[in-house]
Amino acid sequence: MARIDDLFRHLKEKKGSDLHLRAELPPRIRIHGSLVDVEGWPPLAHEELLEMLGEIAEDEQWESYESCGDLDFAYSLAGTGRFRANFLRQETGAGAVFRLIPEKILSCEDLGMPEAISNLAHLQQGLVLITGPTGSGKSTTMAAVINKINETYVKHVVTIEDPVEFVHQNKLSVFSHREIGHHTHSFSDALKVAVRQDSDVILVGEMRDLETISLAVTAAEMGTLVFGTLHTNSAAKTIDRLVDAFPAKQQDQIRVSLAESIAAIVAQLLLPTADGQGRVAAHEILLKTSGLPNIIREGNTPMLISVIQGGKKDGMCAMDDTLAGLVKKGKVTAQDAYMKANDKVRFQNLMKAEGGASVELEAG
Repeated sequence: MARIDDLFRHLKEKKGSDLHLRAELPPRIRIHGSLVDVEGWPPLAHEELLEMLGEIAEDEQWESYESCGDLDFAYSLAGTGRFRANFLRQETGAGAVFRLIPEKILSCEDLGMPEAISNLAHLQQGLVLITGPTGSGKSTTMAAVINKINETYVKHVVTIEDPVEFVHQNKLSVFSHREIGHHTHSFSDALKVAVRQDSDVILVGEMRDLETISLAVTAAEMGTLVFGTLHTNSAAKTIDRLVDAFPAKQQDQIRVSLAESIAAIVAQLLLPTADGQGRVAAHEILLKTSGLPNIIREGNTPMLISVIQGGKKDGMCAMDDTLAGLVKKGKVTAQDAYMKANDKVRFQNLMKAEGGASVELEAG
């Protein structure tokens, strides 16, 4: 048994999300968004940490880490879960971060997900983007929607990730899990052939570069349902990010392609609960409407907020409205919600309209 396995079990027992290891520091875990030291563990020397990390890496992986100083892979511990591992070198020596990926894929109902998000499983084609900062639960949300597809439809689902996170068991659907570096060279290489593999659904772990974005959009235009992630926190910034990835002379064309292909954008944030005992998700949801393509083609992304506000009956919602609603329900504090708000002046006005909130909100 690898020595590090004890830390993985501790992480799960404490309901943490991440394990942080750094040479010359004690192990730390992230619980409800905060980093805390692991009791009973002293600071780890560089050589000691290298020995611990070497126990769980394959020879080829370790050679890669030694040559370039970075390594991404997945590690499984029976009875505990899978871990997305990142090895690195830093000022004091070796380092590593591990994200716990639960063995059980939570359902849309388990997560208390808005119906508009769970209904994305019923789409037949188009590009669905789940966005948010690192650690905001994008992968968990996407896994829940994919799981609903798996339980509802007979489809071929191809996942392309670096590394593979959630492993879906074949229920009604059939899965082809592909890991960058093991099963294919890159996201773009895997996307090029995915459309020739009779895929109904393609999951792209991260849309990192122009070629990956272009191929994902093309696959969606060809009639495949494509799910992807980006590190943006609103629908408008998501579209702007996609367009800005292209050279200026290609941006008009990509707007046309996005106008036809985008089926939904879900921006997600995680906030600490008001009682400090957990975290709660806040969403911005944009769904395709008859007027959306024109707005995207014209590059008029500020108008998206009007589309969202006009689509509330269909389940659409703006992030600031969601945050204000969570404060009203007592789920999060006004200060935490304010710090996450996109338009802080509008958020303050929403709070006043919800009952004259007298909380002194600090600028941040």
